[in-house]
Amino acid sequence: MDAETQQKVEETVLEILKNSNMEETTEYKIRKSASEKLQMNLSDPTWKKFVRQVVELYLQEQQAKAEQQEEKEEEEEEEEEEHNKTRGGKEYDDEGGLIICRLSDKRRVTISDFRGKTLISIREYYKRDGKELPTAKGISLTAEQWSSFKKNLPAVEKAIKKMESW
Repeated sequence: MDAETQQKVEETVLEILKNSNMEETTEYKIRKSASEKLQMNLSDPTWKKFVRQVVELYLQEQQAKAEQQEEKEEEEEEEEEEHNKTRGGKEYDDEGGLIICRLSDKRRVTISDFRGKTLISIREYYKRDGKELPTAKGISLTAEQWSSFKKNLPAVEKAIKKMESW
């Protein structure tokens, strides 16, 4: 098995692999096709082993390329997700609500649209599968309820100061 013949066999096998349906082809079919193309017998054990090595190397390279492409796509998705969460310098949650402020690691104030109504929510969140999801612990106020609450904030602050001084 001289180097020149080896090179011709390798090039032919790779060409056949590149043009094959990888779901249907087999090593035997590749070897048979290369034998016909090169007009030589590749069923000798030495040639069988060589063709198998070429096929395996090709498959490993294709697998590595597919994994790299998958990683690249995942990174692009994550970047896009992060970009969508911070539009125009504003931060949005996974449901599309505008995050006004984070009160703690698990609590935040958000404004969102629910069934055509603007809601101001003060709610606890938990993490699952990399996403922050709302819990039932919290309150959502309509714009009218928020206005009423806001009007009464001075009274709430006054009551807090009074209780703290006891």
